Amino acid sequence: MSWKNIAFDWNQARAFLVTAEEGSLSAAARALGLTQPTLSRQVAALEEALGVTLFERVSKSLILTEAGIELVEHVRAMGDAASRVSLAASGQSQQIEGLVTISTTDLMATYILPDILRDLRHKAPGVEVKVHCTNSLSDLRRREADIAIRHVEPDHPDLYARKLREAPARIYAARSYLERFGRKLSRKEASQLDYIGFDNNEELVGYLRAFGLHVSESNIKLSSPSGVVAWQLVRDGLGLCIMADEIANRCPDIVPAFADVDPVTFPIWLVTHRELHTSRRIRTVFDHLAEGLLAVDVSVGNY
Repeated sequence: MSWKNIAFDWNQARAFLVTAEEGSLSAAARALGLTQPTLSRQVAALEEALGVTLFERVSKSLILTEAGIELVEHVRAMGDAASRVSLAASGQSQQIEGLVTISTTDLMATYILPDILRDLRHKAPGVEVKVHCTNSLSDLRRREADIAIRHVEPDHPDLYARKLREAPARIYAARSYLERFGRKLSRKEASQLDYIGFDNNEELVGYLRAFGLHVSESNIKLSSPSGVVAWQLVRDGLGLCIMADEIANRCPDIVPAFADVDPVTFPIWLVTHRELHTSRRIRTVFDHLAEGLLAVDVSVGNY
């Protein structure tokens, strides 16, 4: 290898890659925690070092040139290699201190994790935890998180996963909502009721029909991509929604809505990268989360 021919640094290459993936300098700057002028200078420095133009400026957007299209795949491979180096180094760390990022839904983060993390603070005071709330799957191989709590089994060999349990879920309503009827609801009334949507109303209808309810998207009058917001709408008596028993039972103002609809279950998986699983820091948090999530109360309130 001719090392003298490598005339740019990784920060410049990373700036180019993130800008290409994010589509704009402002979005890339946010992703990297840099100012937009700093990021712009890094991209310009890479263009100067390589002697090519990587982007065309079209209005407020950046479009990859032919040279940029050809180079971005090579730089992406560099990014993957850099991630593997970071993972390998993290995996060798045997100190129980430092940052661990946990990816989970906002509902899990709000209602389930606080008690578990409170105990972790006593067990591993040197560990700093960052909770990344998202309803999509974080890419653990690219270090978007160190540990993820998921409802689907990962299918990549680089990931280590442990299925903790099957969690029951039901259709819940606020007591104030049911007081309009003076009783629990019946399955045959399902098509006349209001439901609170989350991110994808079509998907929600499919889940509701899996409970044996004849509903359509027209039954969903309110929705929010934030699980916490949608759940608050339910608690305020504005409609029904599907919820895990372990979250619903923490809200005394919420009860199962139907007298003749059985619960369903969904899996809870704890996932990390295989190399990170050899780190004492990551392993300590992973095992503590597993213990805490297995001990969660899944009892159901009565109406």
